[in-house]
Amino acid sequence: MPLHHSEDPKGDPKKRALSVNPFYGEANPVSGMTEAPPKHRLPDGPLPPTTAYQLVHDELMLDGNSRLNLATFVTTWMEPQAGVLMAECTDKNMIDKDEYPHTAELERRCVAMLADLWRAPDPSGAVGCSTTGSSEACMLAGMALKRRWAKKNSDRYPSPTARPNLVMGVNVQVCWDKFCNFWEVEARQVPMEGDRYHLDPVAAAELCDENTIGVVAVLGSTFDGSYEPVAELCAALDDLQERTGLDIPVHVDGASGAMVAPFIDEDLEWDFRLPRVASINTSGHKYGLVYPGVGWALWRDADSLPEELVFRVNYLGGDMPTFALNFSRPGAQVVAQYYTFLRLGREGYRAVQQAARDVARGLADRVEALGDFRLITRGDQLPVFAFTTRDDVKAYDVFDVSRRLRERGWLVPAYTFPAHREDLAVLRVVCRNGFTADLAELFLADLSSLVPELREQPHPFTRDRDAATGFHH
Repeated sequence: MPLHHSEDPKGDPKKRALSVNPFYGEANPVSGMTEAPPKHRLPDGPLPPTTAYQLVHDELMLDGNSRLNLATFVTTWMEPQAGVLMAECTDKNMIDKDEYPHTAELERRCVAMLADLWRAPDPSGAVGCSTTGSSEACMLAGMALKRRWAKKNSDRYPSPTARPNLVMGVNVQVCWDKFCNFWEVEARQVPMEGDRYHLDPVAAAELCDENTIGVVAVLGSTFDGSYEPVAELCAALDDLQERTGLDIPVHVDGASGAMVAPFIDEDLEWDFRLPRVASINTSGHKYGLVYPGVGWALWRDADSLPEELVFRVNYLGGDMPTFALNFSRPGAQVVAQYYTFLRLGREGYRAVQQAARDVARGLADRVEALGDFRLITRGDQLPVFAFTTRDDVKAYDVFDVSRRLRERGWLVPAYTFPAHREDLAVLRVVCRNGFTADLAELFLADLSSLVPELREQPHPFTRDRDAATGFHH
């Protein structure tokens, strides 16, 4: 493994320490091919492909096992056939729709399928696009909200007294903070309170005024996996409009939940069935079951997406409309999304998501049964649950648990909640496709074996919480 420099880089080649295994490709001690290449500048010459591959491959062995990463929402397993399709499309540029018209057609079909899945009034008239992930999709949706508000208030914007604002819960993913920062929008956040860990509809409506471009509702909070009450939020904004005349649109950040709720929470009203919902995003690479990175942004109709935000280019051939922050990007993930839609269908997605929820609920109950932990959520919305130590547990905290689980290969994030619940620190387990009941048994066995050891500690050892673990979306 190329972890150390040669002992005598300028000495006799025959006496140098070997940094590259001679078995790696065409490595030759006489020619110097056994010297490790520099890490922070380009090598002077080329390496044989087999040698270059093995060097990179060996270093990547130091990464964690993605299947044991219970922090990430991102897909870590797909069928081999999907991998073959993606490899066949590696060289296809999604922006070049004239050169790759069938890849573009698969993107259009995915948008139509999502519009139908999310109950658009006229799925054939819904407007949408693929993105590199939910973060870009949220940026596009936020831009559309701001532009619609600006056009509606063109008689007084821009002006110092008309600064646009966006209302959301303090639990939103960081991309919304980025949006407000990058696009100069005031972020008005509803804080957590007591056992409410996400947005309160009435409190959100109270933050709205004539400068509010929209309200963001999260279908599947990053912090604990809970759904925000979209229908109740729309009802509160309906009441606000009756009282004040303010017509505030809603964007649903369904990064995870928009690919879970349609299949196993069919009666839940959160989507385009609610007239106030103007746009929805999701991550194809989360519970859409595709490798990263692909996301989707949809608007309920053409009027919801201002035409001036769509650019048309002809220098790649043809007349191509594009609405994106990126230009060139791979088409492989879009093809993989279409493959997965085709492969699973509604019943297949329902089975996969129900299995993930069953694993989450069963594991959450068994973690609670250990006696040292209190559940914050139970995995009965997103297949995600959060838990903390009970008040009478003094010897260790969630940061100790995270650190010790990492020693066994499990990546389980520990973190504190935002305002006004910074006092609450939790662990969060994300159950994805590929995290089977068997793996859940192994996780529980490791956690169970650690608890008696943790109880013997004199006090919590993890003082530097930021260094103990990271927070992952």
